[in-house]
Amino acid sequence: MAIDTTTSPTTPTGAQLDDPRLSARDKLVLFVLCAAQFMVALDFSVLNVALPELGTDLGMSRSALQWAVTAFALPSGGFLLLFGRVGDLYGRRKLFLTGLALFGGASLLATLAWDPASFLAGRALQGLGAAAIVPTGMSLLTTTFPEGPARDRALGISGTLLSLGFTVGMVAGGVLTDALGWRSTMALLSVFALIVLPLAPGLLPESRTPQRPRLDVPGAVTVTTGLLSLIYALSTAADHGFGRADVITALIAGVALLSAFAVVESRSQAPLVSLPMLRRRTVAWGNVGGLVTFSMMSTVVFVLTLYLQEILHLSAFETGLVFGVQGVLSAVAGSYAAKVIGRFGARRTLVGSLAGQGALIAALLGLNAHTWSVWLATAAVSLASMCHLGAIISYGLTVTSGVPDEEQGLATGLVTSTQQVGITVGIPLLGVLATTSGDLLAGVHTVLALDAAIVLAAAVLVGLGLRVRRTA
Repeated sequence: MAIDTTTSPTTPTGAQLDDPRLSARDKLVLFVLCAAQFMVALDFSVLNVALPELGTDLGMSRSALQWAVTAFALPSGGFLLLFGRVGDLYGRRKLFLTGLALFGGASLLATLAWDPASFLAGRALQGLGAAAIVPTGMSLLTTTFPEGPARDRALGISGTLLSLGFTVGMVAGGVLTDALGWRSTMALLSVFALIVLPLAPGLLPESRTPQRPRLDVPGAVTVTTGLLSLIYALSTAADHGFGRADVITALIAGVALLSAFAVVESRSQAPLVSLPMLRRRTVAWGNVGGLVTFSMMSTVVFVLTLYLQEILHLSAFETGLVFGVQGVLSAVAGSYAAKVIGRFGARRTLVGSLAGQGALIAALLGLNAHTWSVWLATAAVSLASMCHLGAIISYGLTVTSGVPDEEQGLATGLVTSTQQVGITVGIPLLGVLATTSGDLLAGVHTVLALDAAIVLAAAVLVGLGLRVRRTA
């Protein structure tokens, strides 16, 4: 008999296990949690096209502008695991609300910034707020909606909005900057926080582990500083390459600290990360799939932006329309994701989505310097994004399925750390091949070929790693 280890049932605690329909209160809870995730996803991209105007207004040099992105990425990625565990131990709702308040206040500070220091302080505090919101928000979602159709549907909606938020941010950033200036992009985030924060306290239940073990301080220090070092190195390398001394130093420090973290966790009585959990096939291979789908898709978006604007000479608005189509089709995919997963299972959906994403990225190798290529670019990247969304949702389900409620914060912390590292790592590792190539079109083709090969290889490896075990 075949046993699929990705579908272990749990006792229903919210919506009925066998009924994906949600009550009115469930829908409000889902709205609050998804709106917060959408807000954070929006922050990853809404500022990108506003950077030149921001630099002129605040007197920031071109090299200093990378910190507008890095100041957010460092804390948002570096503190995810720590805050996920803190939420487990001391209250996910409490930390979620704290993160929302911090994010909203930081967005206001960034909106009103009077010099580079005040703006970067706002961005760093936004990152801290995001690091609290993302893992606790997903933990609240997975503990509110039990395993089965209800959780599948909730995660499908959440994954759709996560993907859509990044795309909407690219389009909205250009429109807002042209119409109202760069400060309006940060003000938009303040408005989101102002809408969500008053609704959350009355809707979200408190959720924490029944026991209150001591926080693993050595583990927290090593993993947080290790992730900070790694994200700094990769973010800086995206703009300046890997040859700089600070990049090399940060990479070495990141690897050393994360290695030390593994040793600390193996000896800790109350580890921040349970090594037995990391040895679960669903957790390990699910996160591999998530890392690949995020890193490789972010690279595709990056090189296509260069291709559309510098080779086809599209305007920023026209480029935004291409990615707008991508966002619409991703939303369509999200509306059907739960049904697909319900029919084929999270494991098969993850493998199939990776294979589809890789094949469609390979189709982009047909791009050339003729204007008609915009249609190929739009179609292929939009369909690839539909597969990408399927991979996002199914990998989240694969990693969190069968994990007890008291460890959901840890599992979702791993999921969200994978997302952040994936978004950060792809562009420095592959995108730089396009920007440093003497022939941009040839560089774009090289990146897309490597990207497709990595995704297709991951589909095979994840499929083998998640093979259904058979018993007599």
